[in-house]
Amino acid sequence: MLIDPESPQVVARGSGPHGELVLRRVGAHHEIISNGVFLMDTRNGESERLLIDAACESLRAPADVLIGGLGVGFSLVEALRSAKVRSATVVEALATVIEWHRGPLREASRGAVDDPRATVVNADLVEWLRVTDRRFDAVCVDIDNGPDWTVIPDNAALYGDAGLGSLARVLRTGGVLTVWSAAASKPFARRMETHFDGVTAREVEVPRGQPDVIFRGVKR
Repeated sequence: MLIDPESPQVVARGSGPHGELVLRRVGAHHEIISNGVFLMDTRNGESERLLIDAACESLRAPADVLIGGLGVGFSLVEALRSAKVRSATVVEALATVIEWHRGPLREASRGAVDDPRATVVNADLVEWLRVTDRRFDAVCVDIDNGPDWTVIPDNAALYGDAGLGSLARVLRTGGVLTVWSAAASKPFARRMETHFDGVTAREVEVPRGQPDVIFRGVKR
């Protein structure tokens, strides 16, 4: 029997704090599924790369970058491509996803997790921000579908005033915060304006559905 190369093929299974994780291959691409719900894939990545580019465009070398969420690796790879970036620290809550980047996702993310400039921390970003004493020149957040559509309810705290205060605290003066979202959010943009200067919301067209949005602000 012939197997359709475009039909999903399960590559690996794992578990996370909120249920089963599945990595599957569809044609030339990989998809990550959580409890039967699609999370992300390797098909495009334009907005995930812009998340980094928008943060780094005004920075001077050498810059230390914090990335919230490893995903399929688009943002980390982009950060390591920049001559301005001295170090890239990634905080990823799912140990299984980190393991896949040293296995079936290694080619997709170009072995970025083992780059000497990269540090990957297995932790919840909200909790990690509360205890770290590190400071960064840029913080790039991509752990949800957006401020109004979180993967888990506890993540909502990151997009409120207290969470934005935590993000500002780990930034050096003049540092840049960028936040990825699958949709626009005027309430979130207004909250950012109470903590950051020059807040913008840049839309990125996607093949299907409404544009992705990159929110950007500069620490006062």
